[in-house]
Amino acid sequence: MRLTIWFVLLFAVAVVAATTLGTNDGLASFYWGAWRLDVSLNLFLLVLIGSCFLIVTVIQALNSLVGLPQRAREWRVARRDKSGQAALRDALAQYFGGRYTRAQKSAQRALAIQVETPELAQDNEFTVLSHLLAAGSAHRLQNRKLRDEELRRALEIARIRPAARSAEEGARLLAAEWALDDRDAPRAMQLLSELPLGVARRTHALRLKLQAARLGRQAQEALKTARLLVKHQGFSQTAAIGLLRSLAFEALDTVHDLDQLRRLWNGLDAADRRDAFVAARAAARATSFGAAEEARLWLRPFWDRLTELGSEERAAVAEALASAAAGIGAEWLPRLESACLAMPRDGSVALAAGCALAERGLWGKARTLLEQAGGDAALVAAPRRKAWIALAELAAREGDTASAARCYEAAARLA
Repeated sequence: MRLTIWFVLLFAVAVVAATTLGTNDGLASFYWGAWRLDVSLNLFLLVLIGSCFLIVTVIQALNSLVGLPQRAREWRVARRDKSGQAALRDALAQYFGGRYTRAQKSAQRALAIQVETPELAQDNEFTVLSHLLAAGSAHRLQNRKLRDEELRRALEIARIRPAARSAEEGARLLAAEWALDDRDAPRAMQLLSELPLGVARRTHALRLKLQAARLGRQAQEALKTARLLVKHQGFSQTAAIGLLRSLAFEALDTVHDLDQLRRLWNGLDAADRRDAFVAARAAARATSFGAAEEARLWLRPFWDRLTELGSEERAAVAEALASAAAGIGAEWLPRLESACLAMPRDGSVALAAGCALAERGLWGKARTLLEQAGGDAALVAAPRRKAWIALAELAAREGDTASAARCYEAAARLA
């Protein structure tokens, strides 16, 4: 196809030349002293065009000859640049292949090529990536001294060269990840806190922050970070619910007094306070601090819609209410009776109602409900043991030591 096009162009030139030059009778006259030279205008034009081509060719040849050393130097630089890039690619391949010693040697070879070639010194991203690969390989080889030195060099270069700013962000994230591998939570939190705001809100950075907060036992910070991750769809819906619940449990278990518990409860997200398991754990903590009335206040919304809860949620709320039965008021009696009528075979509801009625001095009804809870095989051991212990205390209060002993024995069997 290309040959055909050249033939067509050649024929077109021939036609144009024949049309314009075939009938040209002009002369070109040259004078030199007493001499005069007449040539046809066609010949003059052909010689002029040929001379121009010859002059241009000579100039290009001279330029090529003069620029030969420069081109040779550029060729050598390009060859060394190609060798450095090949060493960097080999370091990446060896690193991902788990050959960390070879990866470290390849990265150091790439750096050596760059140092020996001044023309390549301006490629800062190349330098930072080579240092990071060497640092990562040293980390995998447990050579922390070399890792920290390579990381320091990478951060210094990235900090002073704007072109390598994105590599600096990656270096800080890697450093935080390595600090977590070393179980150094304060160091990881410090590195993450130095990140720009936009980088700190990336999913990977938030995951690292969550790990650091959990490692450092900063439950409230971990819960806040997990909320951001859920908002950014960093977890599936099922995993998010379980994670947030476990983090809320950790936060509640770390409080040391009632005031701190109140601040934490009020600071929880509304979704966390609507979780029956979280509310039950918070109520249990409040009861342990002697605030049974406040615990019942937190449990009341869930008890009022007890039939809407699942079996596990209902059991958690009922057990928390049974623990918070001390000083329960008469206003709870209608709620307890309604719950027993709605779920007559639920052992956890019977336990909560029995403990509350025993606290109110209604021992006859309480004994029946507690016996139902203690004999309910569907319940786990802890609430059944609590029911038998409550029955033993009722029997001891009535002076029936034999019954009290039998109840304590039944509770011991569930231990």
